[in-house]
Amino acid sequence: MSTVTIQKISITDLTTDVIVNAANEGLWPGGGVCGAIFQAAGYHELEAVCEAIGHCDTGSAVITPGFHLKSRYIIHAVGPRYADGLHHEPELLYSAYSRSLELAMKEGLHSIGFPLISAGIFGYPLSPAWQIALQACRDFITVNKDYDINIVFAVLDDRILQRGHEILEETGI
Repeated sequence: MSTVTIQKISITDLTTDVIVNAANEGLWPGGGVCGAIFQAAGYHELEAVCEAIGHCDTGSAVITPGFHLKSRYIIHAVGPRYADGLHHEPELLYSAYSRSLELAMKEGLHSIGFPLISAGIFGYPLSPAWQIALQACRDFITVNKDYDINIVFAVLDDRILQRGHEILEETGI
């Protein structure tokens, strides 16, 4: 049976099969979640692999080894920069989650840890970011009934955690 939970934990401390990096299109090391993942995985090793891949379109995802993380793999998902919600941001954000889940299933991974993609420096408003994230998870679970996956959202901020729990309760996953 598939599950969706939200925990107050650093994404780098998760023991899921794979964690998701809130990446940029160039797959360059960044700040926030991205910077923490690069540091914990092994900065130079992860940077070299990402450099070899070279690019990932917004709304898509690629996978790399997890190197020194507890998770075996890292999926680098590129969410949109938020402008005004009228430049395909909802569809691109939904796609970043969907592609990540599809990639996990393709690789036979049964647990995945997400940050709240695009809600940090990319400026996506909190409630819509949660609604899209949880809708993408719900849709994936509904379409892939025979594939068990445990989905964990890792957040550090109490306000983000609380809003996530409220929307998770409303959506009834």
